[in-house]
Amino acid sequence: MPTLFIATGNAHKVQEIRAVLGSGFTVLSQKDANVRLEPEETGATFAENAQIKAVTWAAYLAADVCNLNAQFVLADDSGLEVDALGGAPGVHSARFAALDDGRKGNSPDAENNAKLLRLLAPVPDGQLSARFRCTLALTPVTPGATAGKMQAATRFFDGTCEGRIAREAAGQRGFGYDPLFIPEGHAVSFAELGEAVKNGLSHRARALARLQAGW
Repeated sequence: MPTLFIATGNAHKVQEIRAVLGSGFTVLSQKDANVRLEPEETGATFAENAQIKAVTWAAYLAADVCNLNAQFVLADDSGLEVDALGGAPGVHSARFAALDDGRKGNSPDAENNAKLLRLLAPVPDGQLSARFRCTLALTPVTPGATAGKMQAATRFFDGTCEGRIAREAAGQRGFGYDPLFIPEGHAVSFAELGEAVKNGLSHRARALARLQAGW
């Protein structure tokens, strides 16, 4: 059974990945490592940022500091793309509001959602199309190998979920932009649909399905 280390401090993402992958993988997270690495996400794309996180953690785990025996690091970078905003917030989704005043780090979900609604206020209802996009980077943990070699061995898996943005937030069972995103084929938000439904159609679930199929 492959052992994956999930390179994120977001407990919601870890929970979702565990639920989607099921029993075919042993899934570890930063809680198991008892350390928090926060590589700077300087990439211009989801793939670049996912790779930065995956390779940073793979190099750390390859040194066997934590004795976790992880075979692979799985890193996710994902976000919301709104057509009326030219694809924004995109790779800046988690720090969308913080961009306004130069704050470092991610912004609270409520601030990001408020900014999105403010920017979309003048946009007609029929032009609120959007999608969630996810790229997963899977990097082998190879003791003795350089970070460059592990980076060269990294594989990528993409997933998208089309939908639209609602005029107001609804639902309590999601995180991030979930209360505002209505997936295609549904009339309510991700945060109203609940985990079981979301895990069957989300961008992350679709990327994970490609990972499982390509294993």
